[in-house]
Amino acid sequence: MSDDDDDDRRIELEDRRRALEEAFFPKEGERLRERLHLEHEQRTATQALGSASGIADGPLLARLASLGIRAETLAALTLIPLVEVAWADSEMDPRERAAVLRGAESCGVGPDTPSHRLLEIWTEDRPASELLDSWKRYIRALCAELSADERRRLEERILGGARAVAKAAGGFLGFAAVSKEEEALLEELGKAFGR
Repeated sequence: MSDDDDDDRRIELEDRRRALEEAFFPKEGERLRERLHLEHEQRTATQALGSASGIADGPLLARLASLGIRAETLAALTLIPLVEVAWADSEMDPRERAAVLRGAESCGVGPDTPSHRLLEIWTEDRPASELLDSWKRYIRALCAELSADERRRLEERILGGARAVAKAAGGFLGFAAVSKEEEALLEELGKAFGR
């Protein structure tokens, strides 16, 4: 069988699918079909956001998806604070580096992804300050679209990971400590959420 035959069969199958949908969804049911399509897109986008960020809060993910937030954007929102907190004292401790990379992997950013490779670079060489400035501007704009409860939940998720990185290198006798520089940066990051 030739490629042309395969193409013809696929076209015929697509035509038959459309005819079946039109028979099942008469013209007055067009709105229902559109709603089902949008609900499917919403579920798909919400699942992608959860995978990219490690956030399990379904209503928050659904709200972010409804605002057009893409998985790549949410991954950046989650990971940039990890890197910045690790560099807050101008040094990247090996334990902080490991915590940043673990945090990335918990957000679905696996070792074989371009985002993970970029994080590896950022744990060796501090990213430009414009990255943090862009992050803060984006968070402020995003938070203007969220309810107070949604902002709080997003902040808890994002800054919780950053605080874990801050605690990774500190501590004495098993007590995790956060440096003054890291605490100041965590406070600055929190202000971007409107507190």
